[in-house]
Amino acid sequence: MSSTSPSSETVPPVSLISVERSNSFPTPSSAANSGAVAEIIPITPEQASNQADSSQLASQSIHNSASHPHHHQAEAKWQVFTSTFITIFLAEMGDKTQIATLLMTAESHAPWVIFLGAATALIATSLVGVLLGRWLASRLTPQTLDRAAAIMLLFVAVMLIREVIQQS
Repeated sequence: MSSTSPSSETVPPVSLISVERSNSFPTPSSAANSGAVAEIIPITPEQASNQADSSQLASQSIHNSASHPHHHQAEAKWQVFTSTFITIFLAEMGDKTQIATLLMTAESHAPWVIFLGAATALIATSLVGVLLGRWLASRLTPQTLDRAAAIMLLFVAVMLIREVIQQS
């Protein structure tokens, strides 16, 4: 009588692949001289097929990013744009500028004229901020700019607290 144990299932054949490991991103020209450590990893045929598919995708991705170096710069600029838009949009919500725009629109009954005037003013003040920021960044270190901004915000906070105390 022959007994079959659950652990005696058919094991798929095993292949071995060599993998190079390195701290830097490998390139085809630097692979031989990279000083990378080779490691043998046992894998099943299914894993080998999946590995081949992912290697092809990775090589296509490497080729695409190498042939389009400006892609990463453009992506970084869009991230900065999005971050700036969200920050300013949220900061301006309920701000006195928005309230003034709301009141002026209600009084004048000319919403598009108010919109154009307010938008032009916000663009102009943003331009002043960008130009001043660029000028300061070329003359001061980021740490000095951070400290100056902190001192100015602290000054504004103290003035607001003083005003509240005087009114009560």
